[in-house]
Amino acid sequence: MRGGSALQRRSAWLLLGVAVMSVAAVAMALFGQHVQGMQPCPWCILQRLIYLTMASVALLTLALRARWAAAQTGGGVLIGLLAVCGVAAALYQNLVAAHLPSCDMTLADRIVSGLGVDALAPELFEVRASCAEAAVKLLGVPYELWSCALFVAIAAVAVRLTQVGRR
Repeated sequence: MRGGSALQRRSAWLLLGVAVMSVAAVAMALFGQHVQGMQPCPWCILQRLIYLTMASVALLTLALRARWAAAQTGGGVLIGLLAVCGVAAALYQNLVAAHLPSCDMTLADRIVSGLGVDALAPELFEVRASCAEAAVKLLGVPYELWSCALFVAIAAVAVRLTQVGRR
C-alpha cells in the first residue's frame, strides 16, 4: 500500500478493512459454534457465505484496482449489494425465522444446500440447528442484530469506496 495518492491508499485500507471485518465476523461465529456450542441455522450460514463473498470481492478489488479503473467502483457496488443482502438476511432471521419452529426449506436453506457448500466444508457451512434453537444473545442483543450492524457498517464503507473510485 505504499506509493500512490492519498485517495488510493485510503481506498486500499477501506478494502482491506472490509475483508478483515468480514473474516473476523465468520471467525467469531466459528468460535461461538466450536467453542461455545452455539450451533448455526440456515440464516446464520447464509450470513457466513455473504461475509466470505464480501471478503473475496474486497481482496479481488484491491488486486485489480491498479490495473482496471472501474474495479474500485464495481467492487464497491458489489460489496454494497452483498451488505444489503446481509442486512436482509439478519433482519429476516431476527424478525421471522427465530420465531419459527423450523427453518427447513426457507430461502437460506435452499441457497446453502443448492450451492453444496455444506458438503464441501461442513465445519464451516453445515446447518446444525433450527432458527429457534440458534437464537442466542451477546450482551443482551441477538447475534443476528450484531451481524446486521456490521453489514450496515460495511455498506457505508462500500458507499465510500464507490465515491473514492470515481475521483
